[in-house]
Formats: sequence, C-alpha cells, structure tokens
Amino acid sequence: MGDAHRIGVVGLGVISRAYLDTLVGHPAVRITAVADLDASRSAAVAAQLPGVQALSVEELLRSPDVDTVLNLTVPAAHAEIALGAIAHGKHVYGEKPLAAELTEARTVLEAAAKAAVGVGCAPDTVLGTGVQTARAAVEAGAVGRPLFASAVMVAPGHERWHPHPDFYYTAGGGPLLDMGPYYLSSLVHLLGPVRAVIGASSRLRTERVIGSGPRAGERIPVEVDSHVSGVLEHEGGTLTTITTSFDGVATTAAPIEVHGDKGTLMVPDPNNFDGDVRLLELGEREKGWRTLLPSAGYVGAARGVGLLDFVAADGLRAPRASGELALHVLETMTALLRSSAEGRRIELSTSVERPVPVPLTPPPEWR
Repeated sequence: MGDAHRIGVVGLGVISRAYLDTLVGHPAVRITAVADLDASRSAAVAAQLPGVQALSVEELLRSPDVDTVLNLTVPAAHAEIALGAIAHGKHVYGEKPLAAELTEARTVLEAAAKAAVGVGCAPDTVLGTGVQTARAAVEAGAVGRPLFASAVMVAPGHERWHPHPDFYYTAGGGPLLDMGPYYLSSLVHLLGPVRAVIGASSRLRTERVIGSGPRAGERIPVEVDSHVSGVLEHEGGTLTTITTSFDGVATTAAPIEVHGDKGTLMVPDPNNFDGDVRLLELGEREKGWRTLLPSAGYVGAARGVGLLDFVAADGLRAPRASGELALHVLETMTALLRSSAEGRRIELSTSVERPVPVPLTPPPEWR
C-alpha cells in the first residue's frame, strides 16, 4: 500500500477521537478527508486538522485523495460504507463488527477480492502486550496442553455512559456483537479458530434508560438479546465457555482464563491493549500467581494500531486485524445467537489462519 498512506475517515462519533489521536502526525499515514452524516461535525474536526477536507460521505468515497477508508460508522452502516469504498477501488479498515449480518460481511470480502483491495477490521486491542504476551506464554508451553478456557464480560449496559446508545440495542449491537469481538479475536490468537458452537441467550428487559448527555432519562427499545452464553469448540479440541452480558452489575471473574494440564493463565481485559498476564503453575499454589513480564505485542498501543499494521502489511503478509479474522469472529457470534434460537449445535463454515504474532515492539518502532 505504500508510505504516507492517505486515509479518509467516515463517522466522527465517540471512538473517532481515539483513532485520530494515534494517526494524526504518524509518518506512515496522512488523514486527508473526514465525513459524517452531521456536516457540522465533520467541519469542526477538519478545522482542527490542517490540510484535511470536510466532505460528504459520497464525496469521500469517490475522492482520488483517499487510499483507505477508515469506517467508524454504526454497525448497521458498516457494510454499506465498505462496499461504497470498495466500488471506488479503495481499501477499507473498519470498526467491529465487520457487518451487522454475516451475509453482508461475506459480500464485503467477496467484493474486495474482486476489486483487489484489502479489508481490515477492529479490534486491534489484541495486538497489545496483554493478549500477545498471553499468547506467547501459551505457545511456550506455560500451561502445558490447553484443555479449556473461559471468557466473561458483564456490564450493566452502555446506556449508562454513552449519550446516544441506541445502536447498542439494535441489529449489529448487543453485548456479544459489541464486546464479543475483543474476546473472540483474543481466543483465536490464543487457541485457534472455532469449528462449532452451542449458545443460549435472553432479553428480559424491553427498554433501557439513557443515563447521560442531552437525552438523559429517555427510554430506548431493546431489539436484540442482552445476555448471551455459549460453548465454543476450537479446531484443536479446546473448549471455551463464554458469557457476554449487559444485564449484570459486575463480575469478579477474569476476562479470559486458559487452563492447561500444567497451569492456568489469566489474560487481562481484551478491551484494553495491556494489563497483567498472570500464571499459576501446577503444584505452585503456595507460591501464588506469578505476573509475567511483557514479552510480545505493540508496547503502549492505542486505537488505530491495527490500521497501521494493516498499512504496513503492504501485501507482504496478511494484516493481523484482517477482514478474514473479522468474518470468522462474526460467524462465531451469529452462530451462537442462531444456536440459541434453534436450540442446537451449529458448525461453522469459515475458518482462519491465526494471525502472525506481534513481537515485542517498543513505541518508537510503531509510532
């Protein structure tokens, strides 16, 4: 894809600030245009960034001054924006999930393959020192043979802090499609792809109350399941139990634990880039848990490192935050929901190669 890669940003909501903080001024990329359905928002952002144009969405997708579209729209619009960018010969890197529906996600990757352009997708938190150090430990045999794992995400719901949380409770939202990509991407890094799932889910509240911002007190409908549990069968035989919920207050469970015949590994929150990786080896209970020093991953990483990795791949290797990984993660999530609805085990049709590990990379080398 070359140096000084030109980026056009579509969607300037809450998450866009974190991306811009990482990307603006980076020598490998240059933000050339921004667009949002709210023209005043794009104008305000462009005014803060010299040399950046505020365009309409259609203008940005057509712009000859954009090589890659950074798609930060709501999930329901992910496929539409991606397909629009691909139709104009542009690469796409988007927020998770890849699309609100599996058929849409497949269409995006098929269109990209025909147009010979690349597709990347968040989350990129899994490229930080937290998950990557855990992966390195598993691959070094720290837990012996991985036998099973657990993944737990419990929160009271994003409406408590997000001023416009509607999309979290419509198609493409819910705790699994919103937060699941962090956990499932991590699990693929740690244990490999998934071959089958069994799921159960519920929706015991039909509406939520916005807790902050100008719409505080407003009630919004819940159109998706707000609690999802399931079992993942990894291709290597390891089983993972997963719970994602917007219906609880808190949990004391580790975000991810990997249990092997020689030890147990505690993996930090995959919604963050770093955090302590802790190991308890068989027969060492009296010594307690040992914190492992960071041994892999982008040190001090932030939102957007996946896009930088995507640009740096330049056709020489598969990008680590790839569209193929995002498609597999999306199928795993939609299969869990389908399993719940149909009451049966679902075998997946997709698989993916585990992304190339990230060596320990200090900030000066990736920033």
